[in-house]
Amino acid sequence: MRNPVQSGASAGDSSLRVDRRNFMGRVAAGAVAVAAAGIPLARAEGEVPSRPASSPGPIGPWSDAWLDRIKGKHRQFFDAVTPNDGFALAFAMNFLDQNNDVYGLKDADLSAVVGLRHFAMPMALTDAIWAKYKLGEFCKVTDPATKAPATRNIFTHGETLMFPNSAIGTLADRNVIFTVCNVALVGLAGLVAEKGGVSPEVARKEWAAALLPGMTLVPVGVLAVNRAQEHGCTYCYGG
Repeated sequence: MRNPVQSGASAGDSSLRVDRRNFMGRVAAGAVAVAAAGIPLARAEGEVPSRPASSPGPIGPWSDAWLDRIKGKHRQFFDAVTPNDGFALAFAMNFLDQNNDVYGLKDADLSAVVGLRHFAMPMALTDAIWAKYKLGEFCKVTDPATKAPATRNIFTHGETLMFPNSAIGTLADRNVIFTVCNVALVGLAGLVAEKGGVSPEVARKEWAAALLPGMTLVPVGVLAVNRAQEHGCTYCYGG
């Protein structure tokens, strides 16, 4: 099987490193501006938000409701930081399938969470956004049908994947939970806004409005990793 660490940084290494530096630089400089249309920042630079003493949950508009879906005897978090040919999705599929086939367990006995953060975040977006912002070129994702940089989100099209049953929609239908990093959304949208012919603010709003059905936007991906583990998930690196 292909090494997921290597595959995440193979083609176009130098440009990806430049993009990574730009991305992290923008975040460090305060690029986290808006999570979605109509969703404000939780706090301004240097400001600590107040919280009612009786409130243990996140400050609105964020929600931890997705954690309530983590149930069942066996619970696993699949952490994707690059597209990596969709291997995080394949790992989630295999986790479900082999528990079904080998142990006779049903999907209801299991919880699989796929976290899309850092450069894997665009996997949560529609075909239209992939086309407009040239995300196949940016993310180094090739469409097997055209042998060219993808102009659609191939991770939603089973026929383009090494494991057709690992398409995002197929997994969502099996109650796989998907979390999406807002810090990555804001940073990456701002980074490629020019490719879409819009301002960073417009790009961020368009991306937030174009999340696929079933996606849960979380403040930052590493927080989702932590919360899922606190709710009984073991950790699997997805590349």
